[in-house]
Amino acid sequence: MKILREDAVTRIAIAGAGIGGLTAALCLHERGFSVQVYEAVGDISPLGVGINVMPHASAILRDLGLADVLDATAIQTRCIEYRTRYGHLIQSDPRNMEAGFAAPQYSVHRGDLQFLLLDAVKERLGKNAVVTGKKVTRFAQEEALVTVHFADGDNTECDLLIGADGLHSAIRAQIHPDEGPLHYEGTMMWRGAVEMEMIGDGRTMVIAGDHDVKFVTYPISEQARRQSKSLTNWVAELRRDQPRHVQDADWTRQGTREFIDAFREFALPDMDVAALMDATEQVNEFPMVDRDPVGFWTVGRVTLLGDAAHPMYPIGANGASQAIIDARILADILGQKPGPDGLLAYEELRCPATSKLVMTNRRSGPERVLDIAAARVTGPDDRIEDLISTEELEEVAAGYREVAGFRKKAVGSGREVI
Repeated sequence: MKILREDAVTRIAIAGAGIGGLTAALCLHERGFSVQVYEAVGDISPLGVGINVMPHASAILRDLGLADVLDATAIQTRCIEYRTRYGHLIQSDPRNMEAGFAAPQYSVHRGDLQFLLLDAVKERLGKNAVVTGKKVTRFAQEEALVTVHFADGDNTECDLLIGADGLHSAIRAQIHPDEGPLHYEGTMMWRGAVEMEMIGDGRTMVIAGDHDVKFVTYPISEQARRQSKSLTNWVAELRRDQPRHVQDADWTRQGTREFIDAFREFALPDMDVAALMDATEQVNEFPMVDRDPVGFWTVGRVTLLGDAAHPMYPIGANGASQAIIDARILADILGQKPGPDGLLAYEELRCPATSKLVMTNRRSGPERVLDIAAARVTGPDDRIEDLISTEELEEVAAGYREVAGFRKKAVGSGREVI
């Protein structure tokens, strides 16, 4: 391929106004670039349910000046509790600043986070910084120019193009035209959110069950918590030999409710799992899918970011977090190397790290403790401490923190520990 020369980069186009694309716009603007974001949908609306932003990613958002609005909107998650279906507490993994992290884990409605970022982009970059109804279909590039083509027949020119256009990325498909279909793990997910009385301290994420039948729940509204209520997000996962909607996976697809019966025997002491799901007005279904890691993201003046670069299973709550980290690192590197060499340096740093995380999530990531417990616990009268050592559980948690890239400070010191 022709080596493209390093010109002064002033105009950067971003395909996709999701969490990764909007964070990239803020970070690149901060580094002095002119940024234009193009979003496929004509009207951005607060779709989706809950997501989590890990401490290493939330620190980036806070450094962008978003701490106050995040604290007013999102739950600062105290910990993640892993439990058996009988209610045993397997492990409590702290995720708050009191435990030594530089920033909190946030649990938040995806739409609230997206609009929080969108408002910041419009305020700082201008009200026309995000153009809607512009689905990027392909690109063409010359020595010092990228031409972006849209589904409506229009096109525009830029110095660099960032593909943050998600799981079904047209830019990734052009860079890797022979890539195979989405990879399906064998699990179907159903998701919903319902307002209810606050569970426990209103700041705890619970993951219960095992690899075959798993339930996840966490509160996602700080405003509700301050009123002693809870907007409670939940995810139900079942392994299914006959998956639905794999290749056209869409997390807004409405789901059926026959899956709830598989969770009626869950006996968690502080919540009725099935009743919580029964009370939810809208349920969405989505197959657990990702893509095999690719060896490169960058072609000349074009690169990938977030789900377009490294779609991964929603295990360990790292999808949005890794997109935010991509955005920060990309902007910082381009600030030093504003051109194709900067894109390659970003890829060299992020591609191997995220590829390892994709493969780790396929092996259940930190949720492997659920399967360890499921293999040893036979009923509600068993004692976890008699069957699993604290050291064995911490080895799993520490290993995942290392792969995912978030650490906490040692108590009483400035030293980072896994």
